[in-house]
Amino acid sequence: SDSTLLHQNHKFVCNDFGNVFCVSADLSLFRFITTELTRGYFLEHNEAKYTERREKVYTCLRIPKELEKLMTFGFFLCLDTFLYVFTLLPLRVILALLRLVTVPCCGLSGSRLLQPAQVCDVLKGFIMVLCYSMMGYVDYAMMYHLIRGQSVIKLYIIYNMLEVADRLFSSFGQDILDALYWTATEPKEKKRAHIGVIPHFLMAVLYVFLHAILIMVQATTLNVAFNSHNKSLLTIMMSNNFVEIKGSVFKKFEKNNLFQMSNSDIKERFTNYILLLIVCLRNMEQFSWNPDHFWVLFPDVVMVIASEVAVDVVKHAFITKFNDISADVYGEYRASLAFDLVSSRQKNAYTDYSDSVSRRMGFIPLPLALLLIRVVTSSVKIQGSLSFMCVLLFYLGMITLKVLNSIVLLGTSCTFVKEANMEEKLFEPPPSAASSRANSRANRTKHVHISPQGSLAHCSHVSQPTNMADITSTVLPKSDSDTFLTTPDGDDDDKIINADTGLEEEGLKQRTPKKDLLEIDRFTICGNRID
Repeated sequence: SDSTLLHQNHKFVCNDFGNVFCVSADLSLFRFITTELTRGYFLEHNEAKYTERREKVYTCLRIPKELEKLMTFGFFLCLDTFLYVFTLLPLRVILALLRLVTVPCCGLSGSRLLQPAQVCDVLKGFIMVLCYSMMGYVDYAMMYHLIRGQSVIKLYIIYNMLEVADRLFSSFGQDILDALYWTATEPKEKKRAHIGVIPHFLMAVLYVFLHAILIMVQATTLNVAFNSHNKSLLTIMMSNNFVEIKGSVFKKFEKNNLFQMSNSDIKERFTNYILLLIVCLRNMEQFSWNPDHFWVLFPDVVMVIASEVAVDVVKHAFITKFNDISADVYGEYRASLAFDLVSSRQKNAYTDYSDSVSRRMGFIPLPLALLLIRVVTSSVKIQGSLSFMCVLLFYLGMITLKVLNSIVLLGTSCTFVKEANMEEKLFEPPPSAASSRANSRANRTKHVHISPQGSLAHCSHVSQPTNMADITSTVLPKSDSDTFLTTPDGDDDDKIINADTGLEEEGLKQRTPKKDLLEIDRFTICGNRID
């Protein structure tokens, strides 16, 4: 038999620890090499493991396409917000000022002088005018020569510090602007309360001016790198992007955190495009708008853009691989951004879309637009009636581009929202102040039910419940869109949260419910923490 033959060709040896080993009786080098050349193995015995590995490879190959879809959609969202500052905002400010002048003349004492949206538009216009007048005292040429005189390593350190400062400014800047808008438009019982708008307005002007100066220093440093003879500074600045991979890839990410990082990458890429445009304008001015010089700059511009795209693709590919996140999640992110655009077009919208993009992505267009206006007005000289006609045609072209971009974005966003089954959320009323306070108290004790699939079944808090019956009803999913864009924790599949007290049976510790992507509007620095 086979067992008898096994005992004849092998002997069994027992070591000091009692372990038994099977040793071949015919030990030879030829037999060992023959065994190594002819031994076999069967991958189908571990089919699940290799199938999972193959799916990870397919996911990594899908990441560039899905990521660029999100980046392209986000880029046009930022472009729409950026063009709004140049095209529709001046017209809205003029209409608001005309209303401010004509309403008292008509004797309409019972109506408000300006609507809240018009008040915010006028404040934005005044901020831009004051900051532009302050930017006139900043000498760009002196700043360029001051930065150019520094050493390469010092400029590299300065550029890194400027990137960190830009993220900190973006994180806090929209809060300053929101505080100004709410202080100016909130219902006030006493006229004396309107005085509080003044310090908020001065703080907003100071913020926009300082942020514009910061971006100007960034653009100047990048301009010095382009004009350096050996391109060493440009190479070092491009290599700084690859350091971002090391700081991000090996961290634990969830879908919500990856959403924040994706928004940050969209904002960073759009800002870099504007900085490159400013660098090209400054260089073209120095060479009397010679088109031959543009082709000298073109290879460096392409190299910077290609390195940025390559870093984003590699970073997101390995983050999704290490954290077992599907490539379909970028479609959910795109639907969430589309939902913001569609909801801002409703009659009951409680925020302007440009402010919504600022909160979602950390992209604040006012400082960047202010710097671009400063550079264009200093680089292009307008003389004669023909120049004014060219400016008018250019302005009409920008309005046309803005309108076409808005129409295409709105149609595309409606398609994304419909595919995500999120239409019913559009008809929910916006949250009121009382319900928001009630929701903040309810979040401390409200239970969260975890489904067997590991997803959190709770509704979006677009409209908050006002009584305990509604609070109980919101926990149960009403449709597929209620559980859409909700990120589970893989480690929490085995935890059971008590439905009455909101305490876990293991640690009896209070737990904050997971946030829906539609509720996350706070820009984080690195995209790996959500409060």
